[in-house]
Amino acid sequence: MTPAELKAWKRDGRKIVGVVAWDVQTARILDRAGVDIVSVGDSVGINLWGRDDPLEVTMDEMVLVCRAVRRGVTRALVSCDFPYGPLQDGAASAVRAAGRLVSEGGADIVKLDGAADHLDAVAAVAASGVPVFAQFGATPQTGGRMEGSAELVAQATALEEAGASLLDFTHSGPVAGPAVVAAVGIPVLGGLGGGPWLDGRIRMIHRATGYDVQAIDEEPQAYANLARATFDAISAYADDVRTGRQIRGA
Repeated sequence: MTPAELKAWKRDGRKIVGVVAWDVQTARILDRAGVDIVSVGDSVGINLWGRDDPLEVTMDEMVLVCRAVRRGVTRALVSCDFPYGPLQDGAASAVRAAGRLVSEGGADIVKLDGAADHLDAVAAVAASGVPVFAQFGATPQTGGRMEGSAELVAQATALEEAGASLLDFTHSGPVAGPAVVAAVGIPVLGGLGGGPWLDGRIRMIHRATGYDVQAIDEEPQAYANLARATFDAISAYADDVRTGRQIRGA
């Protein structure tokens, strides 16, 4: 899978499927399921490691997690998020970081959050030969602010002109979303606040599969309830151990 192929899909009206993941086994499952983009998000800090702030994730950590996902993917496009620091330190720092994510992490494309505020970095990374997945809209990096439709269209077109290959439009909504999709020739995807008006969607693996401790007690709005399935499986395993039965899978 390549950015050029996904751009052709946009022209053909074919939707793009993206999932955020952080480990090799999940990556293998997603690749076999036919997902088009496996996105290695800096949300790993919150969802896998229990941190309070995704901005705490470091470059070394993103390289490590990206490398794990890369080992599980043979078909899909592997995207890896920039951590917070390199993008704030200027275009030269962004180019070096992108090089690491590709050469050490195995990323096919790098994702720059709050990219509309860093057009110079987007242009520099793209010019270096590394494809850019530019995130804009309301993001942690922008302080959660959201502009009007006209400004968002302007940001999207500026990102495309700077060399971005894909756009991640967060909290697009049914007004600005279609306007941005129509204004650019590159695919526009989105997660929270998105909808079928976009060229594709991105969903975190835990959200898609209901893998959250709250789902043990409350049925999630997801495609499965892995939290309940895991809870039931471990409870059955513990019961076998405590009653002296042979455990399964031994």
